[in-house]
Amino acid sequence: MEGGENEVYDEIASIREICRGVLLKVILETGELSSVQMIRRASELAILAGADFIKTSTGKIQPAATEPATLVMLDTIKEYASATGKRIGIKPAGGIQQPGQALRYYRLVDHILGDPWLNPRFFRIGASRLLDNLLNVAKNTP
Repeated sequence: MEGGENEVYDEIASIREICRGVLLKVILETGELSSVQMIRRASELAILAGADFIKTSTGKIQPAATEPATLVMLDTIKEYASATGKRIGIKPAGGIQQPGQALRYYRLVDHILGDPWLNPRFFRIGASRLLDNLLNVAKNTP
């Protein structure tokens, strides 16, 4: 946000170097980014610096996960995969509480990236409240 793209890239790349052989998930905190262009650039920087996964939010900042931010991230992942053949994972997180919300994110991933991403290696949802809601429904269903 302050124009320190080189510093952001270098920090992520340094972490990638230290964490060789380990899945590196970079949280973008998209609710703090004020434009589609900033979300796209943050996604690009994270991916180019070595992220295996990009995540929308910690869930502590509002808005957290949003479908428009996720769509920008998915588009960035798709372009990178088309150019390099390398798949990057996506994790919408924060505020996803209802099954219908989770289904919309699933459909976005399916529509933009397709079946190869529809597995835990490339697609996860950060949704502890969703899990609690699903468990409560299951517990109260005969």
